[in-house]
Amino acid sequence: MTRRDYLIASLGAAAKPLFAGEPWGVPVFDIHLHPRGESTELAHMEGSGVDRAVLLGGAIGLEDHSRKTAQADPKHFVRFARIDIMAQDAVRQLTAALKGGAIGIGEMKYAVDVDGPEMRRVYAVAAEFRVPVLFHLEEGNFNTGIRRLPALLKAFPKTTFIGHGQTWWAHVSSEPGNEKGYPTGPVKAGGLTDRLLADYENMYGDLSAGSGRNAVSRDKDFTTPFLTRHRAKLMFGSDCPCSDGRGGGVKAGNCIARQTLAVLKELASPELMRQITWENTVKLLRLGH
Repeated sequence: MTRRDYLIASLGAAAKPLFAGEPWGVPVFDIHLHPRGESTELAHMEGSGVDRAVLLGGAIGLEDHSRKTAQADPKHFVRFARIDIMAQDAVRQLTAALKGGAIGIGEMKYAVDVDGPEMRRVYAVAAEFRVPVLFHLEEGNFNTGIRRLPALLKAFPKTTFIGHGQTWWAHVSSEPGNEKGYPTGPVKAGGLTDRLLADYENMYGDLSAGSGRNAVSRDKDFTTPFLTRHRAKLMFGSDCPCSDGRGGGVKAGNCIARQTLAVLKELASPELMRQITWENTVKLLRLGH
């Protein structure tokens, strides 16, 4: 057994929810919690009703915080790795992080092409270690080139991709509109995101941030069939800037995590909601049940 396999087995033993799914009636695993460098991660989780979370790799200085936090509190946290993809030793850095306990890669949010050489070496490492890559797609800004994803997914069939961001979620509609922002109005069938989730086994979706919340709330007649259709491919995430899981510290006074979870509770059956908020993440990260 490798060190990484041992770590995953150990984490799996702590995979049961701690807060009994309150207040949502199901357990909740947040796949998109950014490290904050202070003791607000747990405050946000408890306030929004989240049982467990993936601490994403953060800015310089926060990688070490994520590592120490996940090691000290495995009942609440696992972690992903994020490295400077422009660094000459990026592959070495990423390999070291994965050997050191990270169980995924992300959030990858850089001003490069999604299928450029910098990201391709990340995808290759992810395939080697059998871990997912969570990337932010925002056309013209970060990981540009969503329309080239079909070719990329075919080129890396052993890499698991998790889509997130404005452009990714704008494309639930075949008429994405403002693909750098938050399009409104009815969703038109046949969107690229919908098709990618259906057609490629290695493509998943992260329902975090304002973009994920917007995707499930803008056209509720679309949402329930969409959630049902991709019930094994979607995962809840927060990517929320508030400090306490109740909207504290942000101008709007709202918690994105709570808003998204409220929509899911309204439009999904308890069984479907549990699959999206807990089971899919646990399965994808190989954490047991």
